[in-house]
Amino acid sequence: MDEEENNSGLRDTAAKVILRPALIVSETTVFEYSIFLEHLLVGLADESIPAALICPPGCDVDSIISGAVEVIRYPAIELSLMKPYNRNRLIEQLAKFRPTILHCLCESKASLTKHLAHRLDLPYILMVNSLQNRYNPAINCGAKYLAPRFTWGLLMSKHCAKIIVPAKSIADNMTKAYPHATSRIEQINIGAFVEQHCVCFSDSSRLPSMVVAHPLDSAVDFENLFGAVRHLAINGYEFMLVVMGAGRAERQLRKLLAALDLSHSVTIVPRLKPWRSILAAGDIFIQPQPSASFNPFLLEAMSVGSAVAACKGGVDDLVIEDQTAVVFNHQDELTIRSSLQRLFDRKEFARQLAKKAQQYVRDNHPVSNMISAILRTYRQAQQWLKR
Repeated sequence: MDEEENNSGLRDTAAKVILRPALIVSETTVFEYSIFLEHLLVGLADESIPAALICPPGCDVDSIISGAVEVIRYPAIELSLMKPYNRNRLIEQLAKFRPTILHCLCESKASLTKHLAHRLDLPYILMVNSLQNRYNPAINCGAKYLAPRFTWGLLMSKHCAKIIVPAKSIADNMTKAYPHATSRIEQINIGAFVEQHCVCFSDSSRLPSMVVAHPLDSAVDFENLFGAVRHLAINGYEFMLVVMGAGRAERQLRKLLAALDLSHSVTIVPRLKPWRSILAAGDIFIQPQPSASFNPFLLEAMSVGSAVAACKGGVDDLVIEDQTAVVFNHQDELTIRSSLQRLFDRKEFARQLAKKAQQYVRDNHPVSNMISAILRTYRQAQQWLKR
């Protein structure tokens, strides 16, 4: 009975904690993690928790705003000489909002968040979505686009209460790179709503389609994939491949498609919103290269019921061979072709694979669990400076 009374007291204390989070995001976060951000804001609104969203001037956040959210644009004036003015103005705006905690949702805003936390004497939570290359720029993971390492002061600041990561691979990487920060690292899976039906080969009258969401920064990233797709076309497979992305190599990629005679089968489109609807139009989702960041497109593709073909390496927690995806070697065109043929030739297997992936997301990435964990972390973090 005493234990029950004690637990009840703890719950009552937690319920009395006033939460007023200020979320700090980049333009990349608003696009790539828009669904996560939308779920988080809805969760805060459901709990009647007011929030501030600090975002760059050009970000379109109207579609993801829910509840009592105060949008603060930073910087107010986009000139490097105006940095002191911009920061002081931001401090004034935040002081009026009266936040109780800062939540930095991307690594690129970590330094700004630390500055704000010290000026306002607030705890902050840092969300790390990428592998860090503190020692070896390759980290032996085969992944590209590694995030720059954090300075020690960002992680060990007395104001940094928690480091949230969305995957075990990132948690392990952070623990190895920053062993003294281990006690602050917590894995919270990004939540997703799973569709009741499975889109994979659900309409036999429709031309089979594949979707890729990947930066167009290097043509090399696509050479083996396009080679595999070309052989599928030569062998009589009919399909449409949509590549969603932007980057400096787009022109080169269009030339490559023309040289391979794939322009009629492969379409490059910009990063469109809402991108979940584009993923839902694909029977197959392809991850062509290892990623050093958690891939929200992969999570959403699984949740809508696309069959996944992906490579291992980097942040590959979602890629479980023959349970959530068929796996290929991204450096071997033949294995890519074999994996895609396996899905095209065995459509029922592809549908079952997609359904297994949906169930995996249901079991491991429910939105309600994510919101509960983040709110619990907020409450714990607010006690950090009181120790």
